[in-house]
Amino acid sequence: MTPDWTPLDRELDRWATTGLCLPIWWRDDDAIAPSPALERLDALAAKHGLPVHLAVIPQGATQVLAAYVRATPNLIPVVHGWAHASHALQGAKKAEYPDTRNAAEMADEAAQSLTRLSALFGPDLSPMFAPPWNRISPRLVADLAGLGYSALSTFTPRDAAFAAPGLAQVNTHLDPISWKSGRGLVAPDILIAHLVRQLADRREGRADAGEPYGILTHHLVHDEAIWGFTDALLSRLMAGPTRRWNSTDQTQKDTNT
Repeated sequence: MTPDWTPLDRELDRWATTGLCLPIWWRDDDAIAPSPALERLDALAAKHGLPVHLAVIPQGATQVLAAYVRATPNLIPVVHGWAHASHALQGAKKAEYPDTRNAAEMADEAAQSLTRLSALFGPDLSPMFAPPWNRISPRLVADLAGLGYSALSTFTPRDAAFAAPGLAQVNTHLDPISWKSGRGLVAPDILIAHLVRQLADRREGRADAGEPYGILTHHLVHDEAIWGFTDALLSRLMAGPTRRWNSTDQTQKDTNT
């Protein structure tokens, strides 16, 4: 069934009529090495002219991935935890950096992650921290800027432009994968309605209209329906009253627009 994009088209028309412009960005998680799926992600980014912030797992990241990233302008590596291993207590939601974990241990690991990926990617690395499962202890958040990070990215609309002094909060907002139901595509009408509500909240002043609106994907688990929806979504968004955002921009300017 072809998705009904009419609600999104109407909301984007409202944005255009009121002179608003939506900053758009894209994050894709769990990269370690090149793959056919990564090549497809790269091609989709090139098609839409929207770079992908590639959340790389430092422990397993390869030199081959670094060489691949250096060869394309479409992928911006960022830090995705350390090993993508949960340290949550039994029965709790998965988290590599839960509040129950030792604070010094978490800080040391986050520093190690930045050091390793800086060595692999050099100046191509953006010092953004994207914690696995989008969960992170406030105690680690307070340490990140001092470790050399400039931004934190999780999921859902942010509460403030900065997560801590010197640490911009730039979240993701729409994930097309149904993680609890077989990892297929969430029903498109549900995704579109969710997106329209979020944009209306921004337009009507109930949410931060200046926060870059983040699409979150996971290229390694995409099926054809997820690839197709992402392609169609980006086509509509990039044709609307939007502008591309990436983490090499002046963070403070973009997060306070």
